[in-house]
Amino acid sequence: MTDRTADNTTGGVAMTERNETAAQPVTQRLTGTVANAASEFKRTTSAAASAVASTARTSGPAGAERAAAGGSARRARLSLSRIDPWSVMKMAFLLSIALSVVVIVAVFVIWSVLGAAGVWDAINQAVKDVVGDSSAGWNVQDYLGLSRIMGFTMVVSVINIVLMTAVATLSAFLYNMAAALLGGVEVELTEN
Repeated sequence: MTDRTADNTTGGVAMTERNETAAQPVTQRLTGTVANAASEFKRTTSAAASAVASTARTSGPAGAERAAAGGSARRARLSLSRIDPWSVMKMAFLLSIALSVVVIVAVFVIWSVLGAAGVWDAINQAVKDVVGDSSAGWNVQDYLGLSRIMGFTMVVSVINIVLMTAVATLSAFLYNMAAALLGGVEVELTEN
């Protein structure tokens, strides 16, 4: 069964496209349909990206309003199907180092402010008033001195760096396994 149509330009007979696709196996037709959909999606997202870039190049919010007034906002539904564990590990390591530096500086500043405010002397005086003369040699800074507190903070920071990096990398692996089963997190992007 072949459908033939007359070719007006040459006067001959040409086979239609429907017959060519009917002769192909189902898997080839599905592969072609998926490839066409993927190329259409790439074309749509690249057009949306270029529209966003052109809007960003115009004069700020006024350019965005003009672009929005010119047509309706386009939307794209995307799914986050895989996270690269190596990039997650690098980012988690860097962020945990930054957090550790912040914690170390914060502990130093807090300890210095408490010392400048006279808190350590007030604690020593309170212990002397409660216990009496038997606490003559006791000093709170022997137990909560700057060197001890900073050493403890650095040890906790190093442990924090290792744990945060490991947990973030493990989380990326777990997300990839869950996304393989369930399809990942779906995100809808809208052009402004």
